[in-house]
Amino acid sequence: IFGSPLLLPALTLDLFAVLFAGVTALLPVIAKDVLHTDSLGFGILRAAPSVGAIVMALVATKMSPWRRPGHVLLIVVAAYGAVTIGFGYARSLPVAVALLFLGGALDNISVVIRITLEQMVVPDAIRGRVSAVHHVFFGMSNELGELESGLATHLLGLAPTIIGGGMLAVGVVGFVAWRWPGLREMPPLAELKPASASTN
Repeated sequence: IFGSPLLLPALTLDLFAVLFAGVTALLPVIAKDVLHTDSLGFGILRAAPSVGAIVMALVATKMSPWRRPGHVLLIVVAAYGAVTIGFGYARSLPVAVALLFLGGALDNISVVIRITLEQMVVPDAIRGRVSAVHHVFFGMSNELGELESGLATHLLGLAPTIIGGGMLAVGVVGFVAWRWPGLREMPPLAELKPASASTN
């Protein structure tokens, strides 16, 4: 992973975007104290990202493969951070649901590109081990993100935590684009070869 100029930045984007911009752990207090909705409203909020991801997955089956998937990955993660910022300002249930739906759709694009990238650039002999590390990254970022959300909310307040997390996620995209410029120029995923994982 650390030797790949493509897989490492992709995992870095996922890890820190979810760490800073995830709002799942805060949905109960948002539903109760900000949106003043009931259990049905909370359920809709909780389901919105998954519905967005499912819809995006269905839409993607009708789309052509991305010609510049690295560029798309950077854009969708930055957009995910921007959606989180907007969610921090949301004061109505429909707006909040729409933003969570959009966030789920953007996350689906990111996940598909990242997992496909892993399958294309990792040599067969170590694909299982790399996939295991990838899933640890993914699970850890979600759990640590929920911890970070709770601690930051306790220290800073609800809205600053959500808005600040979105801004940090956008900042991470800028850092990754600067640190690994090759990601922006990544060719179509179907053209990648396992040898790419050892070029750095």
